[in-house]
Amino acid sequence: MGQVRSALGSGGHRPVVIGLCGSQGSGKTTLARAVLGACASEGLKGAALSLDDLYLTHAERQQLSRTVHPLLVTRGVPGTHDIALGLDTLDMLESGMPVALPRFDKGADDRAPEQDWPIVGPGLEVLILEGWCLGAFPQPAGELAHPVNALEAEEDADGRWRAYVNDALGDAYQRLFARIDRLVLLAAPGFAVVHDWRLEQERELLASGGGARVMDEERIGRFIAHYERLTRWILAEMPPRVDLLIRLDERRRPIAIS
Repeated sequence: MGQVRSALGSGGHRPVVIGLCGSQGSGKTTLARAVLGACASEGLKGAALSLDDLYLTHAERQQLSRTVHPLLVTRGVPGTHDIALGLDTLDMLESGMPVALPRFDKGADDRAPEQDWPIVGPGLEVLILEGWCLGAFPQPAGELAHPVNALEAEEDADGRWRAYVNDALGDAYQRLFARIDRLVLLAAPGFAVVHDWRLEQERELLASGGGARVMDEERIGRFIAHYERLTRWILAEMPPRVDLLIRLDERRRPIAIS
């Protein structure tokens, strides 16, 4: 709660936006819930919004896959989010109006109907904005030349997909990230653990009855390959500039906080 209190005490706009970055499976949602619970216990009105909830619709990503690059049909990387929707949502929250927070249905791989979006009443004080690449800077262009995995080598041999992703991150996404008042990073010990963390998530989904949506290990490997380049870049580049760094071990336990 220290970062929340610090942001609230700065005397700026409301709600203050606490950005939470972390790789897939790092515990962002769990931490966001804990922070919201702490806010509630102190009488603060809080809400959470995930970058995942700002994904472009399935039809919009299909269009991108046809006109820009086939890999853009897979949600997740910069260029597959509706950043204008995110900025509009923040504007409405700052105006003090009741706001419907966007939601994305991952089972349907499409945006949830607007009538299913939760309504946040006026006077919101704290917004937890979380996402796997939240607050990330684009890579220097020279670092895009060499593929980081088989997906890039075989399906993006000319680098067109990764250049599009990097350009998107350097443009509209920075306007969204500029609205963050405090940035927190849940830092995985390395990209290698992300596969295991994501596999755990799929097993939990299976146990909860979501069997039709569960990916096997091969599909998980392909899916997270879309995230590998930026995840590695974030873990290398972001730690020195965040407001709060929480380093995790392979079991997601905090081992250092600074």
